Amino acid sequence: MKKVKIGVVGAYRGATMIKYCKETDNAVLVAICDKNEDVLSENKAMLGDDSITYYASFDEFINHDLDAVVLANYATEHAPFAIRCLKAGKHVFSEVLPCQTMSEAVALIEAVEQSGLVYSYAENYCYMAATREMTRLYREGKIGELEYAEGEYIHNCEGLWPSITYGDPNHWRNNMYANFYCTHSIGPIIHATKLRPVKVVGFESGMTERKLRVGSKSGLFGIEMIELNNGAIVKSIHGDLYKNSIWYTMYGSKGRMESAREDAEHKDSGMHKIYVNVDEYSGEYPKGVNVDEYLPKNEEAERFGHGGSDFYPMYHFVERILGDETADTIDVYEALDMFLPGLFAYRSVLQGGIPMQIPDLRDKSERDKWRNDVACTDPKVAGESVLPVFSKGNPDIPEVVYESVRKKWNDVKNQGDAFVKYVKGEKGGKK
Repeated sequence: MKKVKIGVVGAYRGATMIKYCKETDNAVLVAICDKNEDVLSENKAMLGDDSITYYASFDEFINHDLDAVVLANYATEHAPFAIRCLKAGKHVFSEVLPCQTMSEAVALIEAVEQSGLVYSYAENYCYMAATREMTRLYREGKIGELEYAEGEYIHNCEGLWPSITYGDPNHWRNNMYANFYCTHSIGPIIHATKLRPVKVVGFESGMTERKLRVGSKSGLFGIEMIELNNGAIVKSIHGDLYKNSIWYTMYGSKGRMESAREDAEHKDSGMHKIYVNVDEYSGEYPKGVNVDEYLPKNEEAERFGHGGSDFYPMYHFVERILGDETADTIDVYEALDMFLPGLFAYRSVLQGGIPMQIPDLRDKSERDKWRNDVACTDPKVAGESVLPVFSKGNPDIPEVVYESVRKKWNDVKNQGDAFVKYVKGEKGGKK
């Protein structure tokens, strides 16, 4: 069987993709790139495979003999790295998020189109058991046409913050606005329905002490109220509320379906259980089922993090490269349909909550309006167009806060496994 030669950029979050290449039969890991030499040394010792080449320099890595690149580096770096990979003739598998500016969005789409290569977006929340079954049922017409939906990704990251920001005041997570990290909540609804967002109103929560004490400058959570191109409305919420929740509901013209809450009193609750309530025209479907009983069992996927959902995006990406046109990948257009509502929601917040039109960058005539729009919260990218991380003004966080977080990060490294759990999506380490 032909194997796709893969290189991974970012060996921490990339751990699950490295695992995929080592444990499955359609891909082979040939190179790892990470700017942290210690991480490279740890992976070299752990993997014990002399056929893998390790790079601290992306400029050297990109010239390696490989077919495809996994981008698991910083979220704000994905688009520039993806564009370089595509221009170098490499297929791209991009972790969240696809880009951080409209200028990058235009450049990314055009790089994909010009290359003719596979770009696949790794929104793994589309591939959890509950969302996979909800996607199947929606596409079969079980609940009819979407009229209203909600998606939420609530993750109190305070305990993880040292492991994912290292006490760096300039880390992207400390400088992302409240609506930025939106595709976990929006993505499964867009992927199931293939509908396109056309308008959004954004909301940003207030600042809280538990954000400030870890060095994060944004509001606690963001909300997007999105209108889709068929008139349906979607409510998306994501952020650091105190108790975690991953949950989706979809109302259609024939009925409703939703995933179970994490707090449900059932061993198969959360993203392994859905409830379906349809009218007499839609056929039978048991209410409150463990969807694992309906989905084909995949023992390979069960070995991967985030409820097995880390397996499927990589599997479909590789299969698409190998020629399977039915592989369930998320292309660049759909990736931006998941991301742009958050970008424009924050612009809505900054303008007092007015509705914002979301451009369809499939339309080439739309692109020139946004080609030079570099507005974001990173001053190195935005220049004079830099946006505040918090709409009411960036908080002044003293250096002692970051010193405390750095100390906790060093303690975590000494303990060894906290961040490994995070990147692999194991218990205690949701993404």
